[in-house]
Amino acid sequence: MFKNTTFLFLLSIFLVACQSGEKKESTKNETSNSIPKVDVADIESGIKNYIDKKTKQADGYFHIKDENKELRLKLVRVHTEYLSNLGPNRHFACVDLADENGDVYDVDFFMEGKSGAMDVTETTVHKLNGKPFYSWKQKEDKTWHRVPIESASNELLGVIEGKDEFEFYYETTLPEIQNEAKVWIPIAQSDKFQDIEILSMEIQGEDKMLKEVEYGNKILFLSLNSEHSNKPLKITYHVKRKEKGAYSERNPDLAKYLSGNILMPVGNERFKEIVAEATEGKENDSKLIQARAIYDYIIDNMRYAKNEKYGTGDAVYACDSKTGNCTEFHSLFISLARTANIPTRFAIGAAIPSDRNEGGIDGYHCWAEFYAEDKWWPVDISEGNKYTALATYYFGRHPANRIEFTKGRDLRFEPSPQSNSVKFMAYPIFEVDGKSKVSNAKFSFQRIINQEI
Repeated sequence: MFKNTTFLFLLSIFLVACQSGEKKESTKNETSNSIPKVDVADIESGIKNYIDKKTKQADGYFHIKDENKELRLKLVRVHTEYLSNLGPNRHFACVDLADENGDVYDVDFFMEGKSGAMDVTETTVHKLNGKPFYSWKQKEDKTWHRVPIESASNELLGVIEGKDEFEFYYETTLPEIQNEAKVWIPIAQSDKFQDIEILSMEIQGEDKMLKEVEYGNKILFLSLNSEHSNKPLKITYHVKRKEKGAYSERNPDLAKYLSGNILMPVGNERFKEIVAEATEGKENDSKLIQARAIYDYIIDNMRYAKNEKYGTGDAVYACDSKTGNCTEFHSLFISLARTANIPTRFAIGAAIPSDRNEGGIDGYHCWAEFYAEDKWWPVDISEGNKYTALATYYFGRHPANRIEFTKGRDLRFEPSPQSNSVKFMAYPIFEVDGKSKVSNAKFSFQRIINQEI
């Protein structure tokens, strides 16, 4: 029983911030002097040791019962900002744990005991992928009780969970051509998360479908002449897309996702320093925990801004300027993660608006995946940075409302552009008389609703 009004006030601030913890009823006899100073490091060590012990005693997973369902989880991170002492020998911890599908559960733990000898007395699943199951409300007598939260939707923040279906329109206009020109256009392909059907292709000139060497991307290649100047090109897709969580892959070639790429170096001194800073105290933890620490470092230290060299995917520029768009966010993450010996890869496509069912799309979007616990884990750090309420969701999930064009960096195919290497590919590449021309592309969509996917 907690009995101090001042303590109640302080704990209420903590509960609102974390929306976590359990508040016991209070009386007014105990003084604040009876509440010892907390050693946050001891509480963190206590909860990590408890989870590690239970994991080793089980099947390599930490087990929690949640509404008659048993969850098998791996530790992602301890919220050190919310570790708290609730009274003599009573403590609170807020912890993220992920299941095999990439769902991240925010779990509240209550512990009792002294430093080095803490035991968990209560465990409650508080959030799933950042969505709370309950909140807290203070009664007139100053005690706290749980309040259920109605099923919340993330759609206004850009997320469609489950499934989505839409037509996607990829359009461009050819440049002025004096003699001859070549055009390369990325072509979306089906995989276990997206079902792609090309409904129509309105193209010009002689066409050939190329297979990219390293990652298996498909590229439409067009040979053109002066009569094709300023002509439109349009590809219409029918897309069925599923929300992506952590997934396994047969015989993953991890080595190529540990070495550097053009504009994404690995292992330079600055990146080593950042990895050491981000993962301090977690050097012996799992790659899943270390990846989350790097993810959080980038969210905390970068700002989404389209300045100067944005959109080039230059990890060093992102590190120095601490700004960029999605390409900078994910290029820096990939360089840092690979420096930490975590296989990580890049992909690019477009995000489909969730708050309307048709219209234009504001350019491309890119994302990344890292390999840990024998699975690929999707991340979208720039979106997690924009919408901090979804930072947990975007660690281990990609929503259904997107289309992927290509995977990987430093793409190789033949014939290839002579003027520039292809670092990644979402927009067309125009080459007129052997010289690179700025390309243009317009994306739009029409959502298909009230149909089974």
